Amino acid sequence: MLGPLGDIVVLDLSRALAGPHAAQMLGDLGAKVIKVEHPDGGDESRGWGPPFVGPDADISTYFLAANRNKLSIAIDLKSAEGKEVVERLVRQSDVLIENFRAGVLDRLGFPVERLHELNPRLVVLSITGFGHDGPEGARPGYDQIAQGEAGLMSLTGPSPDEPYRVGASIADLLAGIHGAYGVAAALFERERTGVGRVVRTSLLAAVTGVHSYHGTAYTVAGQVPAANGNHHVSIAPYGAFRCGDGLLQIAVANEVQWRKVATLLGIDPDIPKYRTNPDRFQHRDDLIDDMEKTLATHTRAHWLAKLGELGVPAGAIRSLDEVYGWEQTRSQGLVITVEHPVLGRIELPGPALRFDGLPPAEHTAPPALGQDGAAVLAWLEERER
Repeated sequence: MLGPLGDIVVLDLSRALAGPHAAQMLGDLGAKVIKVEHPDGGDESRGWGPPFVGPDADISTYFLAANRNKLSIAIDLKSAEGKEVVERLVRQSDVLIENFRAGVLDRLGFPVERLHELNPRLVVLSITGFGHDGPEGARPGYDQIAQGEAGLMSLTGPSPDEPYRVGASIADLLAGIHGAYGVAAALFERERTGVGRVVRTSLLAAVTGVHSYHGTAYTVAGQVPAANGNHHVSIAPYGAFRCGDGLLQIAVANEVQWRKVATLLGIDPDIPKYRTNPDRFQHRDDLIDDMEKTLATHTRAHWLAKLGELGVPAGAIRSLDEVYGWEQTRSQGLVITVEHPVLGRIELPGPALRFDGLPPAEHTAPPALGQDGAAVLAWLEERER
């Protein structure tokens, strides 16, 4: 594939979501990604559903989400033959990705020291649930567990008494994103040093790393943020509001925007309780009531048009069918088409990055289990000559 990482080979030993997402991102950037799966069932996400699709209803759409632009080879890492093939692949790879529990890769015979004996230039990305060391480093971690342990659920939901998980597997996905950019940095460093290094992240680190102003509210101001529903924790008005036929979102980030919204809705922007953002936030419930009295008189489409004319950020709350049918989504390359060996021509969510000067990438479909084994071994033999 064309892309900034077009000469990079990634050996993907990961499974489920965090590691595969990181490898997929590198594949989107042009890397050759070789996914190693156990012959008996492969990546466990192949069995995660519904929904399942295909003639035999046995293809997981979950697996399809994290494994485009990869080759699949089926290898038993516990067998002597499998270990020998992995050793050969390590020697020819630039990056190895794994998200086993801490210590598992060592027990399989591939501690970091051994990997760097085989290939001193190898960049290793290791993703764990709670970190590779520390008092709880050995704990297994899945997305929802990490969302709770890392505080995200305490910030999400209608009230502090009803913590919600984020709808997407955000801990896994953020760990994959952090891991991919860590790999990119390590590859850049390798150009100077000539040697690879280990990049470590975790679901705990990924979620804690995006606390942002929620984190400083506690570490600096000593306040413990809590779930606040669909309204911003610091800015008002900023959130979801009821109009004549449902909800729309309005985000007022400064006083100029506030005056425009207030005038549009017939509210005096200079009354004491609404004059500044701290005033409005202190009286937010009153403000929401006053806004919704006027918003209820017209439809969402009416208000979105009016707010758009004023240059005030506002938007609908779209379902996914609306998102993927939206012309703006498609104009950004966020829906791609691939040829799947069983399903034929299908659409997948696309990568979030585009690069000026490069033509649109020709993506490949997530592979069937072991479908590229012969091709990978032939490529390996060619590289070893």
